[in-house]
Amino acid sequence: MKFSIKSVYPDNSACLVAGVFESRGLTDAARAIDEMSGNYLSGILKRGDMEGKAGSSLFLYDIPSLKAERVLLVGLGKREDFGEKAFTDAIRAAIKALCASGAKEAAFLLMDIPLEGRSVSWKIRQAVMAVQDSLYRFEDFKSEKAAPSPSLNKIVLVVDSAGEAPELDTAREQGLAIAEGAALARTLGNLPGNVCTPAYLAKTARRLAKEHDLDCRVLERGDMEKLGMNSLLSVARGSHQPPKLIVLTYKGGKTKPLVFVGKGITFDSGGISLKPGEGMDEMKFDMSGAASVLGAIKAAALMRLPLNLTVVIPAAENLPGGNASKPGDIVTSLSGQTIEILNTDAEGRLILCDALTYAERFEPETVIDVATLTGACVIALGHVATGVFSNNDELAREILSAGNNSLDRAWQLPLWNDYQEQIKSGFADMANVGGRPAGSITAACFLSRFTKKYAWAHLDIAGTAWKSGVEKGSTGRPVSLLAHFLLKRAGKLY
Repeated sequence: MKFSIKSVYPDNSACLVAGVFESRGLTDAARAIDEMSGNYLSGILKRGDMEGKAGSSLFLYDIPSLKAERVLLVGLGKREDFGEKAFTDAIRAAIKALCASGAKEAAFLLMDIPLEGRSVSWKIRQAVMAVQDSLYRFEDFKSEKAAPSPSLNKIVLVVDSAGEAPELDTAREQGLAIAEGAALARTLGNLPGNVCTPAYLAKTARRLAKEHDLDCRVLERGDMEKLGMNSLLSVARGSHQPPKLIVLTYKGGKTKPLVFVGKGITFDSGGISLKPGEGMDEMKFDMSGAASVLGAIKAAALMRLPLNLTVVIPAAENLPGGNASKPGDIVTSLSGQTIEILNTDAEGRLILCDALTYAERFEPETVIDVATLTGACVIALGHVATGVFSNNDELAREILSAGNNSLDRAWQLPLWNDYQEQIKSGFADMANVGGRPAGSITAACFLSRFTKKYAWAHLDIAGTAWKSGVEKGSTGRPVSLLAHFLLKRAGKLY
């Protein structure tokens, strides 16, 4: 998609997109069209052809005194309820209508709608991301495409003034970069487990390194055995697919690196603690943490951010087998701490703990791990917010702010020492589960025992990384949150 920014709308555009509030409320841009056309839009609204309800749309043709071929009116809902989500929803509704119409280009007159506390740059970045997200398709394995590719290929974003042009152009490029990162994460998540294996993730990392001038290193089973990453290796014992530890580095600054650690369980059967069969196919999404950090480093490279970022991905399959770990087994982690494996389906924390210890060697400024870790987080926060846990309140606030800026919402949960009691073991330094109560918190407490040497946060994306049902598929979250976190750290968030 080609995006451009103009301060005067092109009246010869194939299609102008304007907003309408409920109760016949025209936006400033729509009112200008109305006055130019002799109150043509007002007449449409008075007849009740367009009520302005959120998500609705209406094409108008041959409008008097207007050179544009047609106008697309998009419903914005009630004026008093209009906010950030309603803004991006309107963009998505417009894209859906435009794609169905066969339009090739359009000029969006929605950037002038006031949003409290949000700059024009914010609206540009969000609009670009919403458009690209709406156009995403995953049909790699369909012999016949479900629908023809949309012909829409050019969008003009119309703003009130060109005074902020450099920042607006930057915001557009940022939106495109974040969208590319999210698309990568979505595609990796949507791939089946027989394709997206640990080796495939390693291959993807190497390709990204080549394309974006990154440093890449992949540790094999033998390398991990020498280091003593027995916790990570215990998860891979039941699978014929060899585990990988993927390290990808972007160097754009001179400061200490930020480190993102992504859980890369490319398929999770639960191991010996086998999951129920229903819905097990969705466990191909259990590598969404890995996918999201790969998407984030791609976005950082495309935006050429002035910072250093290292991505660490422990990758493995969790399957039952004659050599698989058993409940009651005890392993010694890279940190030297011992772990009693009471449930082999709590495997994500077993691979993450060794990766978090490995991250110490980079002398990081900050470490953030991203994982589809617990069903308990889905019960706590549903599919709206990502769970945040941290040993540093300032870092947690940064992440929550990034979630608000990106509309990729997150919410902090407690990490009090009181919960550490639940993961005590009578046979090892700790158990890998602490029972049903506060399951997402005790999982984070487990990880916290391996992160005492740096500022750390854990993002539990079990409820936000993918959708089930008729819309089944990866969401690409939290690439946008991570990218906005990086933008803020780099001083490039406008």
